[in-house]
Amino acid sequence: MSKSLVEIRFHGRGGQGAKTAAQILAETALLQGKNIQAFPEYGPERMGAPVRTYVRISDKHITTYAPVTNPDMVIVIDETLLSTVNVAEGLDNDGILVINSSKNPENVRKEIDHFEGKIVTVDGTRLSFKYLKKNIPNIALLAGFVKATGIVKFSELQKIIKDHFFAKLGKDKTEANMKMSEEAYKIT
Repeated sequence: MSKSLVEIRFHGRGGQGAKTAAQILAETALLQGKNIQAFPEYGPERMGAPVRTYVRISDKHITTYAPVTNPDMVIVIDETLLSTVNVAEGLDNDGILVINSSKNPENVRKEIDHFEGKIVTVDGTRLSFKYLKKNIPNIALLAGFVKATGIVKFSELQKIIKDHFFAKLGKDKTEANMKMSEEAYKIT
C-alpha cells in the first residue's frame, strides 16, 4: 500500500455479506499492524436492499469519522447494482473497481459512466454456488480484490476468514469459504 490512508467502499445487497467482507478486510489490515475503520451505511434494513460499507486502512492514526465520499477502491458484490447505483461515484480514474461479474472488464466498463480507471471482474456468483451452494459471493470478491490490489497479504486474509467463520459456521462451511477464496485469488 503506497498511500498512507486508503478508503474502500463496498456495494452489495442485504444478505450478500458486504458488512462481513468489510469487517474481514479491516481485521486483516489490523493483523498487519495497520490502523482501521470499518462501518456500514444502511437504507431500509431488509434482505436484498442495497447496502454500502466502508473501510479505511492507514499507516497512521485515523482522525476522521466522516463518510467515505472519494474512495480509492470500490468492490461491487452485486452486478445488478450497476444499473441502479453509480458505483463509481467519487472514484478517481486512478482508482480500482472490482465487480462481481462473469463478463470481462471491458464489457462491464460499458455499463459504468465516467470511469476510466482499472476494472477487475471476479465471477463470485459462480464460485459461491460452486462452493457454498448459494449466492453469498463476498469472500470470492474479497479474495479477488486482495489479488488485484495487494492491499493486504492473502495468507493473512485466509487466517482471518478461518478465525471469523469457524465458530460461526463450523468446519465444512469454513473450508468451503477458504477454497472459494483460494480459487478467486488464483483466477483473478
